[in-house]
Amino acid sequence: MKVAVSALGSTLDAMVDQRFGRAQYFIIGNTGSTAFEVVDNAVNKGATGGAGIGAAELMSDHKVEAVVTGHLGPNAFNALKAAGIPGYEGSGRTVKDALAALEAGELRELTEAGEAHAG
Repeated sequence: MKVAVSALGSTLDAMVDQRFGRAQYFIIGNTGSTAFEVVDNAVNKGATGGAGIGAAELMSDHKVEAVVTGHLGPNAFNALKAAGIPGYEGSGRTVKDALAALEAGELRELTEAGEAHAG
């Protein structure tokens, strides 16, 4: 499964970013594989509005099948849901650990949006 993890850095040892729309980076990999791609989220991180929707569109463009993050605001949650991309809560983990936990079925699916955040 192709998964994107919001990350504070550009390596598998980076911590999961609590933010989705304004995440520093997205680390995209496939469960069961050590290969990954780093996507800089600068365009959405610095957006004055619509960061969650923009990040969800970025995930869709990369054909991601799931996302792991700390928080999904209403716009991001709804945009991901419309694209058929589930979100999972991976707070307090490294990207590597979050991917392993998702593969093991240990992460909680985010079934409703959290509160909105701006800037």
